[in-house]
Amino acid sequence: MVEPENIKQVYLLGIGGIGMSALARYFKFAGKRVSGYDKTPSPLTNELIAEGIPVHFKEDPDLMPALSDRGSTLVIYTPAVPESFGEMKRLRAGGFDLVKRSEVLGALSHGRSCIAVAGTHGKTSVTTMTAYLLKESQVDCFAFMGGISRNYETNLLLPANASNLMVAEADEFDRSFLRLFPEMAVITWMDPDHLDIYGTAGNLVDAFATFVGQIRAGGALLYRKGVAIDPSWNKGIRYYSYSVSEAADFKAENIAVADGAYHFDLITPFGEIKGITLHYPGLMNVENMTAAIAMALLNGVTKEEILASVPGYKGVERRFDIRYKGKRTIYIDDYGHHPRELEATIKSVRHLYPGRKITGIFQPHLFTRTRDFANGFAESLDLLDEALVMEIYPAREEPIPGVDAGMILNRMKLKSKRRCSATDFPMILNDYHLDILLTLGAGDIDRLVKPLVQYLKENEDI
Repeated sequence: MVEPENIKQVYLLGIGGIGMSALARYFKFAGKRVSGYDKTPSPLTNELIAEGIPVHFKEDPDLMPALSDRGSTLVIYTPAVPESFGEMKRLRAGGFDLVKRSEVLGALSHGRSCIAVAGTHGKTSVTTMTAYLLKESQVDCFAFMGGISRNYETNLLLPANASNLMVAEADEFDRSFLRLFPEMAVITWMDPDHLDIYGTAGNLVDAFATFVGQIRAGGALLYRKGVAIDPSWNKGIRYYSYSVSEAADFKAENIAVADGAYHFDLITPFGEIKGITLHYPGLMNVENMTAAIAMALLNGVTKEEILASVPGYKGVERRFDIRYKGKRTIYIDDYGHHPRELEATIKSVRHLYPGRKITGIFQPHLFTRTRDFANGFAESLDLLDEALVMEIYPAREEPIPGVDAGMILNRMKLKSKRRCSATDFPMILNDYHLDILLTLGAGDIDRLVKPLVQYLKENEDI
């Protein structure tokens, strides 16, 4: 990879991705010439363009900027871009060294004290919460987040002081997190996922074991109680657990809902913190905030700063994201795309709004994930009162014969279930008397959000 001190120009293939755009913003801040390609325009690419970062969307190598000096040009790509892509082929033929986002993130962590947040679910929320608590304290931090923080309306945070602390979301996809050698780390869950990459659940666990082994001597691992962590993975670090339901080093207790907020106390190795208020909804987010508070305390944030800052946390875009509250309907959008995530989101809605009817729209993400977890998806969606299941979002994959939305629907026991496509919305909702509406999925279902909000605004009183 081009040495950081030699970089003058940065070009990103897949610049509109959440992790890629954070790197684009970082290098723009660092004074580099930054530009990139993405397949389709999005609100995020529009923001990058408004920030002075040119982006083009046509698959044409001639639209690339002049990249003449290989020794000072950093080319970053996402695995979603195929090797057959014209720009990729021209860059490789030109002798440019193309590096993955994870390699760059690993390089940026060198010389910094890094907190890496990993896990098959919840890592974006815990990353963003941890960064928020550090940012709102005297500690401060850099942060590369896998979602758009509602507090700062960005996925990149830069320190206001001389902080050398960096918070990074550590993605297990494609073994990306093995590029990081953090001072401290979090593991939220280790459920089977990305089996197209790992093959077996055991191989996934082995990768997490390697990740833990890369935590620097004298550092620490914080893990969700119940996750099968083996202390032999790294004998040179401290281990801490967190939970909302079991005895743990950091445990949320006396959890109650009042006035639309969660109130709880926190048992810690440093004493009890009483009277924490979290306005961001979802019981799962009490658990995520427990992890974030633990990591903040381990890095010097005070109890007083915790009590002052937690109530102001506004959440992450597409993570239990309440997009509309009307006279009779509440609409929540969520990124959940694994059975465990769907279950956690739906149960959190039940806990927050007991006795109300929940209508869910789910878009499966990846043919392999649908194939591997069809039974789990069916069981989770059966927790709804009404379910609409969209066709599979393929992302980087080719279709698999026999794998489609019907594979999930045929396994569901729910009576009110329906197969649909994006073009059916929003008018298909005329057939439903909406109370709580959920959209769930990691594909392009987010493009339905604005039309659904507009539909609800226009039809609430009909």
